Amino acid sequence: MKIKTVHEYKAAPDLLKDKVILVTGAGNGIGKEASITFAKHGATVILLGRTVEKLEAVYDSIVEAGYPQPAIIPLDLKGATPSHYRDMAATIQEQFGQLDGVLHNAGLLGILSPFTHIEKDSWDDIMQVNVTGQFAMTQALIPVMEKAPNASLVFTSSGVGRKGRAYWGAYSISKFATEGMAEVIADEYEGTKLRTNVINPGATRTSMRSKAYPAEDPKSLKTPAEIMPTYLYLMGDDSKHDNGICFDAQ
Repeated sequence: MKIKTVHEYKAAPDLLKDKVILVTGAGNGIGKEASITFAKHGATVILLGRTVEKLEAVYDSIVEAGYPQPAIIPLDLKGATPSHYRDMAATIQEQFGQLDGVLHNAGLLGILSPFTHIEKDSWDDIMQVNVTGQFAMTQALIPVMEKAPNASLVFTSSGVGRKGRAYWGAYSISKFATEGMAEVIADEYEGTKLRTNVINPGATRTSMRSKAYPAEDPKSLKTPAEIMPTYLYLMGDDSKHDNGICFDAQ
């Protein structure tokens, strides 16, 4: 997959005006920051996550700032079935008429361990959230995205999804699968109004990062807000000719 960077991108204030964008894992970290940032630039954001209280807090932040009123979908990717995603797609279609963007941000890290110590239950959970859930959700949402003038489908990968790393086990393997899924969809929809790309956020100050590197000084890392130029670029029409590319956010 071709790699590109747009770190210095400056988004117009109304870049995402009238766009409807779904963000998974919207309750905290990068998903929360992306949701607020997209709303700030004019998007109606659909906040998807498993913890209602966190989603409500993001919702309140967006409304209090005077940005377009978001929507909330409480859903745990670990337990969701294809019928949940089909129902969700039908609701989005009914309420909004189209879907201009999807940011697949939710992910499960699991426990870092030697390959031979990976437990089957842990493997299943990580694959369900990071791969199977994204697959089923994307399948359901693509028909709604095809109704938009220019639709952007964005998956989240990692440096360990580009080169396997010792002890990163199921998480690393799931990110290789994520990149593969994005490549397949990008190739199938090449030349259409649906583009598919991947973001590698890099080392960012999030709770997932602190679990992976508990001894690391979080102040040495970029905040989610500092990597938002890449996210804005991919959701706006300035990226409408980019397809099948992995963007490094740092």
